[in-house]
Amino acid sequence: MSVGMSGTRDAQAVPDACAPRPGGDPTGLGIDPDDLPDGLVVADEHGHVVCFNAAAQRITAVPAEDALGARLETALPLEDLEGRRWWQLTDPYGGLAIRVGQPERNLLLPGGREVLVTVRYVRGEPTGPVHRVVVSIRDTEARRRTERSHAELIATVAHELRSPLTSVKGFTATLLAKWSRFTDDQKRLMLETVDADADRVTRLIAELLDISRIDSGRLEVRRQPVDMGAAVGRHIQAYVAAGQPADRFLLRIEQPLPALWADPDKVDQVLSNLIENAVRHGEGTVTIDVTPAASPREGEDSGTSVTVSDEGAGIPEESMNRVFTRFWRGSKRGGTGLGLYIVKGIVEAHGGVITVGRAPGGGAEFRFTLPVSTPAYLT
Repeated sequence: MSVGMSGTRDAQAVPDACAPRPGGDPTGLGIDPDDLPDGLVVADEHGHVVCFNAAAQRITAVPAEDALGARLETALPLEDLEGRRWWQLTDPYGGLAIRVGQPERNLLLPGGREVLVTVRYVRGEPTGPVHRVVVSIRDTEARRRTERSHAELIATVAHELRSPLTSVKGFTATLLAKWSRFTDDQKRLMLETVDADADRVTRLIAELLDISRIDSGRLEVRRQPVDMGAAVGRHIQAYVAAGQPADRFLLRIEQPLPALWADPDKVDQVLSNLIENAVRHGEGTVTIDVTPAASPREGEDSGTSVTVSDEGAGIPEESMNRVFTRFWRGSKRGGTGLGLYIVKGIVEAHGGVITVGRAPGGGAEFRFTLPVSTPAYLT
C-alpha cells in the first residue's frame, strides 16, 4: 500500500465540504456536489478527503468536518460482505496502473449498514499516478424495496397461476383417462371449467405484460375517437345481460362532451376494472358520471372526466394512499391486487390523472380525467 493510504487524519483539513480550492474544483463536475442525490467522496493524490457532500454525510452519518482532510480509509471505513477492509483490498493508489476504478458493489459501513459503492480512479495519463479517487455512495433501501416488490409479484403470480393450471390439468387428465364414463353434461361442465380457467390465466398474463410496459415506460397508446358515454353504456349492458338488475346502475352524461382521442381498448380496460370493483366490493347503486372537465395536461383547455361511485362501506381513510399500489385488495380478498395499479398506469400514459375518495353515498369514488388529445392535424 502506498504512503497516500496510511496513517490517520492529516493536519491540513479542509474546513468547507466540496468548496472550491486552489487548483480548481476537486470533483471536476463544475456543479455544487451538495446538489447531487448520491453520496460523493473525493480524495486527492495523497489519499486525503477533499470533498464529502451532503448526501455522503446523510448516508454515512459522518459529519463533513470530521471527514475532510482525513485519510480516505478513515473517513470511509468500508468493508466487503466477508468483513475484509475494502481499501486494503483494492489499494487504489498502489495497485495496477491500468485500473480505472471499481464497479458498483454492496459494501458495509461501520455498524453493518449496507451501501452501494462505485469508485473511479482519475489519472493524468492512462497509466500515470492517481490524482483523484472519486467515490459514489448510494443507499440500498430503494433498491431493496424494488427487489421486494418484484419478489412479491413473482410469488403472487405463482400462486394465482397454480390454482387454474391445477384445475386445467386435473380435468383434462380425467377426461382423457375416463372419457367414456362421463355423460355429455358432465363433459360439458368440465370443459367449461377448463375454458374459464384458461381465460383466467390469459388475463393474468395480460396483467403481467401491462405491468412490465408500465414500469418500463413502454405502454403504447393508440389514439382514436372515443365516445366515453357509449363505452360506459356497453359495460352496463354487459352486466345487466349477465344478471345484474338494471336499476343497480345509474349513468349520467353531461353534454356536450369534448371530442376525446384515446386508446379505446385501454379505456375499456379502465372502465371494466372500476365498474367491476364497484359492483363486487360496493353496495347499492353504482353511479357513473361522465362530464366535461378541465384538461390535466398543459396546453389543452378541455378533457373528459368519469366518476364511478357506490354506496358501500367505502375505503378506509388510512388506505387511500395505497389504493393504486401493487397488491392492494381492500377488505375483501380475491384477484391479484394489480388491477388499480394498471388502471393508474393506463390513465397516466394518456396524460390523465386518477383520484380516489369518498362518494356522497358513503362508498368509494374513483374519478379519472383524460385530456382530449386532439391530433395536431385536426387543430
